[in-house]
Amino acid sequence: MALEVNGKTIELDEDGFMVDPDLWDEDVAVALAKTEEIDELTEDHWKVINYLRDYYQQFGIAPMIRKVTKSTGFKLKEIYELFPSGPAKGACKVAGLPKPTGCV
Repeated sequence: MALEVNGKTIELDEDGFMVDPDLWDEDVAVALAKTEEIDELTEDHWKVINYLRDYYQQFGIAPMIRKVTKSTGFKLKEIYELFPSGPAKGACKVAGLPKPTGCV
């Protein structure tokens, strides 16, 4: 699978996660969000996305959900409202992170 964004081909794995996270940018995030049926990325979406990206760049893994809720100030319910398929599948995918381990 692949996604075409601004003339770039973004290769995706069988679950829709980016194969090469280094190709991620905000336009790619918008395109990935559409695959998750999120029409528009709000300031709240970006707060979660930027936290996930910063954490991943610092530690090389996606953060545990408890850390996401504590650091962003969003309750788990609010994260599911932003990313209906969940923090691991939806939020990590839109943030351009690899599929988190344990994510089904």
